[in-house]
Amino acid sequence: MSTATAAPASPSAPEAASARRRRKVRERLPIYLAISPFYLLFAVFGLFPILFSIVLSFTDWDGMGDISFVGLAQYQFLLSDGRFWNAVGNTFIIWFLSTIPMLFFALVIAFLLHQNIRFTKVYRVAFFLPNVTSMVAMAIVFGSVFSDTFGLVNSALTALGLGSIPWLSTSWGIKVTIAIMVIWRFTGYNAIIYLAGLQSIPTDLYDAAKVDGANLRQVFTRVTVPMMRPIILFTVITSTIGGLSLFTEPQVLLGNSGGAGEAGMTIVLYQYNQAFTQFDFGYGSAIAWALFLIAAVFAIINWRLVSGRSDAADRTPRRKEARR
Repeated sequence: MSTATAAPASPSAPEAASARRRRKVRERLPIYLAISPFYLLFAVFGLFPILFSIVLSFTDWDGMGDISFVGLAQYQFLLSDGRFWNAVGNTFIIWFLSTIPMLFFALVIAFLLHQNIRFTKVYRVAFFLPNVTSMVAMAIVFGSVFSDTFGLVNSALTALGLGSIPWLSTSWGIKVTIAIMVIWRFTGYNAIIYLAGLQSIPTDLYDAAKVDGANLRQVFTRVTVPMMRPIILFTVITSTIGGLSLFTEPQVLLGNSGGAGEAGMTIVLYQYNQAFTQFDFGYGSAIAWALFLIAAVFAIINWRLVSGRSDAADRTPRRKEARR
């Protein structure tokens, strides 16, 4: 006589789903543990300071005593602070003097490096080398090169029979010197980015342009620039953010004073002085968030201008075809 064995009861749907979730957690736990150090460090040294600076911007704190809440007083003083607006003006002037020539030279250099020339790798390393060179050391070198009394530039101008220029003692001389430092440092960096974008352009376009009889200048303006618009937009936005955050060049070249008449006082240098020289961390945080808003607005404007021109250029051939 045989006895029937009872079949094991199948788990219910909620229990099966819970089991699958636990199994997925066990499988993914080692992965999460492996990447957790980055997120922990970012939370401690990145996210927490950002959130804490928002709180500090509404307070008056010298870094040691009690934190007193003052509401919008820091931002109200910011709007009437002449030194802050002077720093804003200096920053925008230096940005204009440096960013436009820098991106133009970078695009031209990338276009030339993209051609079939000898020693291409050597040129790439040479142009990128300034970006990895210590900016502190190079600021000292630039201070010697553009010195009013014994600088190499003024010595060369004097030898040519031209008058010397007070580079580091006049307002425009200081701004031009800082702009030249920025151009020297980041032209090669942006050229490498442009070169990567050029290598993604189909060679058929260049071959067709050459067959049609286009010269080098026409190929550059009619083929390279239109195809590079997304890359140019990226470099414009990053250069804008970097230009508005300028600190190392004026600080090492001119010190915390910003030079004669505070002509080299940028927004970040002014914020550094308020927070870490005057120990007014509340006002320094307010300046930092004002800089964030300025950079965001300026980046949006640049994006709309560049992308708007790109869209208009794309619509023009379609309108011509429709008229035909």
